[in-house]
Amino acid sequence: MGEILACRELQRLGYAILARRYRTRFGEIDVIARDGETIAFVEVKMRATEAFGEPAAAVTPRKQRRLGLAAMDYLGRWGLEDTPCRFDVVSISVCARGEPRVELFRAAFDADFAQK
Repeated sequence: MGEILACRELQRLGYAILARRYRTRFGEIDVIARDGETIAFVEVKMRATEAFGEPAAAVTPRKQRRLGLAAMDYLGRWGLEDTPCRFDVVSISVCARGEPRVELFRAAFDADFAQK
């Protein structure tokens, strides 16, 4: 459900969805999309309650590193090493009335460390 909502929001904002649930030995990238000339690797986090904080806070440094490695796999596999890219997070919170609040954090983190 979260990925569907995220993709709808991304498309509404002009992103073109390239892949969903891209799996590598390093883990999975929820959504890969093109935003203009940039490839966005998107992590989707959804929570029914904010009792444990905002959903985006769940993208820990360990998760960021794994996403960076998975992104390098994708770029290498498709010969896109010179293509600009970034890491976005879509945070989805379900409020008391049951309606989701979808929020996009562009360039939410930097994964340069994955290349070291």
